[in-house]
Parts: sequence; structure tokens; C-alpha cells
Amino acid sequence: MQTLILGHDPQGVRTAADLLAQGELVAIPTETVYGLAGDARNPRAVARIYEAKGRPSFNPLIVHLPDLAAAERIAVFDDAALALARAFWPGALTMVLPLRPEAGIASLVTAGLDTVAIRVPAHPAAQAVLRTFGGPLAAPSANPSGRISPTTAAHVADPESGLGGRIAAVLDAGACPVGVESTIVGWVRGRPALLRPGGVAAEAIESVLGLRLARPEGNAEAPTSPGQLTSHYAPRASLRLNAGDARPGELLIGFGPVAGEMTLSQTGDLAEAAARLFDLLHRADAEGRPIAVAPVPDAGLGAAINDRLRRAAAPR
Repeated sequence: MQTLILGHDPQGVRTAADLLAQGELVAIPTETVYGLAGDARNPRAVARIYEAKGRPSFNPLIVHLPDLAAAERIAVFDDAALALARAFWPGALTMVLPLRPEAGIASLVTAGLDTVAIRVPAHPAAQAVLRTFGGPLAAPSANPSGRISPTTAAHVADPESGLGGRIAAVLDAGACPVGVESTIVGWVRGRPALLRPGGVAAEAIESVLGLRLARPEGNAEAPTSPGQLTSHYAPRASLRLNAGDARPGELLIGFGPVAGEMTLSQTGDLAEAAARLFDLLHRADAEGRPIAVAPVPDAGLGAAINDRLRRAAAPR
């Protein structure tokens, strides 16, 4: 794949929006870092975000929106969240809030959780793309997992250290003015908590709220952000992994040559499997039977799929 470099003029913005509407990935500038944007309503586009970044962890993605009104159609705001939105949006603040069931966000964006991380970026190019595209964009940092976050289009487009050749385009609007990721605030046991420091100072947030943010430690015993529990993403039913066929009474979710009542991907496509994973687990759980899942290769995107399946099958 050739990665296009687009200018941040009206034509470049229009091309970026058209590519996003086709399910492609486009790196866009925000005031923090360049984000790898995909349609947050399109499961395949979201799966491609994880695939392009490499060795994904299935951590929830941040959904970018043009304004507070659009954000309120996605998430439920209490008084404290509204106060923070009015003080810091558009800007480098992300909030983790309850997801509206009718929002239409792909389940892979939220990693199957009932919360969603949302932000309204201030960068004029990001705003232009969001408004031209006309929908929510999932956008983690536009870099391979574990590498330095990109603050210029050249960082993104580098085929060795960036994503050149893996994504459709980069919208080049120069260097990002903030240069570090957004601050993330969530609610832990009803109290506002700092989940990640970033572009908005915690002290400024505390001044608006009139209280000190909790600063929970992230660990498996007391998780403060998605993906930390040993037993996580778990259905109510028992879950058996690496199943070649169904035992009596089980519902088998197939993959590739192993057929089941449901399938992650008949063709063995890991991106398709990732996009379908949480939806199929929800559907299977609704059947009220023990669940078995066919083997999935433990490489590339399959490593993340297996990680989540192991957590779902862990003792609880």
C-alpha cells in the first residue's frame, strides 16, 4: 500500500474524509500527537487500526468528536463531566464516560466495556476532517505499538519507524503544538480519577472540579483502566479455548477450517476475527450454553485475540 501525503487544504481534507468513509485509515494531526483515525462505527476499520499499529493490546480507543453536542450523543455526562467539557474542550482532555447503547460505536472501540473514552480535539485540521466526515473517529496515536508517538507527518509516514505503507494517507498540517497525549480522566467508584497525565494539567482539572483527583495505581488487583484484570471480558457462561469441535451442550465459535454455529472468520482473516470477537461473545452468551472457541493463531493480531480469550476464560 502506498501512503498518500495530503495537504491540510480543503482538497486534502475532502480526500481524507472520503477515504475514512470507505473504511480506510488516515493519520490526522491533533494538538497532542498525530492520531490514526478510522470510522468508529465500522468494525473492520477499527480492527485495521490495531492491525496497522502491530502487536495490539485491545485497549479501548479514544473516540474523537467535533463538539460537546456530538459527544453527548455518544456518552452520558454528569455535572462534573459537563463542567470539564466546558472548561477544556476543544482541547487535550479525554474523559471515560458511560456509553449510550444507541451510539452505534463498534464494540472493538470500547473493548466490550460499557464506557467510552471521548475527546474533542482543538486542532483546526482535525476539526475540519471531523466535520467533513460527519461521524465519530477512533484515533489512537499513529505509531507502531511501543514506538515513539508521532508529532509530525514525517514521523507517521516513515516506513521503518512509522506506518508508511500500512495506512491509506497522512494529512500533513505540520508539527503538533502540544506534543504529548491527552490527559485521561475517568470515574473510579464514583470519584473523578486521573487515569493518564497529559496535555491538560491535573491541577487545572482539580481547580474546575473543586476537589483532588484520585490517582489509582494500575494493577490486576485494583484496575484503574481497561485491560488490567486477569479475568476480564468474561461471559457469564464458561469458555473453553482451542476447541476442535463442540462437546455436548456447547456452542462452538469457529475460525478458519473449524466450523461452528458462529464463526470469527471463515477465511481465517484475523482482522475480521478481531472485529467480530466481542459481538460474537455477547451473542453466544445470550444463548445460555457453555461456549467453546476454535484455535486462533497466536501471531500478529491473533496474539491480541488470544489474550482477550484467555482473560475471558480465566477462573473467576
